Amino acid sequence: MSVSQISAGFAAVVAPIENPDDPVLSAPLHNAFDYTRSLGPVLGRFARGLLDGKVIGGRSADGTVYVPPVEFDPVTRNQIDEFVEVSPVGTVTSWTWMADPIEGQPLSTPFAWALIRLDGADTSLLHAVAANGPDDLSTGVRVHVVWKSERTGRIDDIDHFALGETPDPVPANTSDVTLGDNPMITTPIELTIDHTASIEETWYLQGLKEGKLYGGRTGPDAPVYFPPRGADPTNGHPTGEKVELADKGVVTTFCIVNVPFLGQQIKPPYVAAYVLLDGSDIPFLHLILETEAADVHMGMRVEAVWRPREEWDHTLRNISHFRPSGEPDADYDSYKDHL
Repeated sequence: MSVSQISAGFAAVVAPIENPDDPVLSAPLHNAFDYTRSLGPVLGRFARGLLDGKVIGGRSADGTVYVPPVEFDPVTRNQIDEFVEVSPVGTVTSWTWMADPIEGQPLSTPFAWALIRLDGADTSLLHAVAANGPDDLSTGVRVHVVWKSERTGRIDDIDHFALGETPDPVPANTSDVTLGDNPMITTPIELTIDHTASIEETWYLQGLKEGKLYGGRTGPDAPVYFPPRGADPTNGHPTGEKVELADKGVVTTFCIVNVPFLGQQIKPPYVAAYVLLDGSDIPFLHLILETEAADVHMGMRVEAVWRPREEWDHTLRNISHFRPSGEPDADYDSYKDHL
């Protein structure tokens, strides 16, 4: 059975794009993940120094002291293996004033972001400098480290820098963190923006809320894109028509996920596949479940499994996954141009 034969039995609903009845959708979009990496012997030495209230640099073959230490000598390309403790006092080489601090920054009151060259170092370290106002800052001003009492081997063990050349006493470390030769560090990364959907996104998302799948095209006989785009990428013409698609399709390509990872919601093995919906000309990525991963194959006919209607929102997650429909496989020639 070919995709064209399947699509022939489904009457596509085509309508010109108009401003949606509801306002264009807008909502906060929050992206976040925890980035975990091994520090290795070089940055690990820097991290262990922070635990002890010391700033450690790495010396390259030509005598340059890098703070923080670089992992490899930029001249010889050899791993840095000579370390030196530098002063907690240094000079501001450049700076910018942060008049309105945001959540997660080192200080909650206005401060300066500055590049600071510590005495004994040949490179500058980026950190926060506390000051009453921008008039207190200038290139060449002297500053010193202010340490946290609870230190964990992270750059924010330095709470901030303060004006003046007299270093504060290093408080005893109140944490029980210990670091080996190759410590791991986890850095949370997040970004929140207010996303306003385009007209095409809006009717696509409103369709999902109603259990409908809308693609977009520039006109009759033009390729149908799902999810819809603002313009056809091949010619730049606006996608002036929306097309209602079936919730059945064909697996074009797929991947069997065998490796567990942080935050994984499905126990491996399972399949992530590109599904070409009937009437569409571009596949999209979704899950294939309710079958053995080893049984999934190119050309397999699949159907959407929707979550309970009371759980529907403006999201593609309204479709929990796809499962085999039991129909005969599609002919390779019918979808090969969409791989």
